[in-house]
Amino acid sequence: MNKYSLRNKLMLLVFITALPLICVTVYLIFSLNNYSNSYDEIVSNMTIANSYNLNFKNEMDESLYKLVVGAVTFDTIQEDDSLKNPYELIDELREDFSVLMQITTDKESKSWLQRLLRNIDTLEDRVDDIKVNLDEGSRYDENIEMLDNNIYILTELIQDDIQYYIYYQTQSIENLKVQLNSRVQQFIIIWLVVLLVIIVGVVIVAVVLSDSITKPIRKLCDVTKQISEGDFSVRAETTTKDEVSQLTESINEMSEHLEIMVNQIKEDERKMRYAELRLLQEQINPHFLYNTLDTIVWLIEGNSSEQAVDMVMSLSAFFRLVLSHGQEFISIKEEELHIRSYLEIQQVRYHDILDYEIAIDPQLYPYKILKLTLQPLVENALYHGIKYKRAKGKITISGSMIQEEGENKICLLVEDNGVGMEPEELERLQKEITRPCKETESGFGLANVNERIRMNFGMEYGMTIMSKKGEGTKVQVVISAQQIADSSERGAHEE
Repeated sequence: MNKYSLRNKLMLLVFITALPLICVTVYLIFSLNNYSNSYDEIVSNMTIANSYNLNFKNEMDESLYKLVVGAVTFDTIQEDDSLKNPYELIDELREDFSVLMQITTDKESKSWLQRLLRNIDTLEDRVDDIKVNLDEGSRYDENIEMLDNNIYILTELIQDDIQYYIYYQTQSIENLKVQLNSRVQQFIIIWLVVLLVIIVGVVIVAVVLSDSITKPIRKLCDVTKQISEGDFSVRAETTTKDEVSQLTESINEMSEHLEIMVNQIKEDERKMRYAELRLLQEQINPHFLYNTLDTIVWLIEGNSSEQAVDMVMSLSAFFRLVLSHGQEFISIKEEELHIRSYLEIQQVRYHDILDYEIAIDPQLYPYKILKLTLQPLVENALYHGIKYKRAKGKITISGSMIQEEGENKICLLVEDNGVGMEPEELERLQKEITRPCKETESGFGLANVNERIRMNFGMEYGMTIMSKKGEGTKVQVVISAQQIADSSERGAHEE
C-alpha cells in the first residue's frame, strides 16, 4: 500500500468496490439469459407441437378417407385446397419432431417424442398399404377397415403423444420456474453476502488507505510544529512512495538547510561572543598590572629590593601563566600556581590585612580549567570582603572531586571571612552573575567567569555564591572533570 501514489490508492479503492458488483451483475445477466433462452426454446417447441396437435389428425384422416372413397387420388390430391398429401403431412411431422428430438433435454418429453416418431413410421407403413391397395384395384372394404382399425388409431396415438409431449414441456416450464425462483433466492442471499463482504472490505481498505495517507501527514504536521518551535534537527520519516513522501523529502531538505544556517549563525555568534569575552577578560589585567608596578616602584624607593625582586618574579610567573602559550584551557595545577603568584603579589601590598591558604587536592592537578577562573573570585574576595573588614582576613582556596548523578565533577571553593553581604545584596548579585556579563550592572568579573564556564562546559555547570553579613562569603565553582592533554609536562615546565 505504501508503494502506490495517492491516485493509485483511490483507484484501488474504486476497483475493490466495483469488481464484486461487476462480477455479480455479469453472473445475474448470464443466469437470466440462460433461463430466458431455455424458456423461449420450450415455448417454441410447444408452439410447434401444439400446431400439429390441433390440425394433424383431422387433416390426415380426412385426406386418407377421400383417397379411400375415390374422391381424389394421390396424383390429384394437391388440386383440392382442403386436402393435403398424407406423405407430405408425415414428412413435415417427422422433420419437425426430429428437430424437437435433438433439442429437447427433458427425459419424459424425449420418451414421448421417441414413441411419436415410431408411430409416425407405423402410420407411414399403413399409408403405404392403402396406396398399394389403391394402385392394385379398389379394395374398398379392406381400405375402410384399415382406416378404422389402423389409421384412425395411429393418428389418435400420435395426437396423444403430442399432447403428452406438450404436457411434459409444460412441466419443464414449471420446473424452470421453480429453479428460477430458487436461483433468485440464492442470488438474493449471494448478493447480500457479497454486499456485506464489499462493505467490510471497503471499510478495511478505507481504514488502511486513510491510515497510509493521514498517518504520514500527521507525522509531517508534528515535524513541522517542532521545526516552527526551533528544533531544526528533527526529520520526518516515511516509507511511502506517494506525493506525501515527496513533500516529506522537501521539508527534510528545508529543515536540514535551516539547521545548517542556524548552526552557522550560532557558531558565528558564539565566536563573536567568545572574542568579546576574551577582550573583556584582557581588560582585567591592566588594572592589576598598574597597581603591581606601582608597588614594585614603592618597594624600590623604600630600599626593599629583595621584596621587589620577589614581586617581579611573581609577576613574571603570573603573566606567563596568563599567556599560557595562547591556550584557553590550562591545568588546575597551573591555575593554582597562577593564584599563588597573584596572592603573593597582593600580600606584599596588603600584608597587614591579607592572609591566604591554598588547599586544592593534588589529584585534581591533571584536570583542565578555564584560564582566569579563580583569579577574579580571589580578587573579589580581597577587594570586597577582606579590604572592607578593617582587620586581618583570610582567603582560602580549596578543591575536591565530587560525584553527582553518576558523573565526576570538580568543586572549587573560594572563601573569605570578610564583611559578607546582606540577603538583598546577595540575591541581587546571584541574579547578576546569571546574566550576560556585558549586561551586568555589578559583579562584572564574577559574571564573566560564570558565563565562560557555562559556554565551555554546559549550562548545568557554573558558580554559586553564599554569604552572610559579618561572617564572610563563599563562592563555589563546579566544572566537568576532564583531563587536559600533556598536563604533567606543562606543569613541570612551569615549575
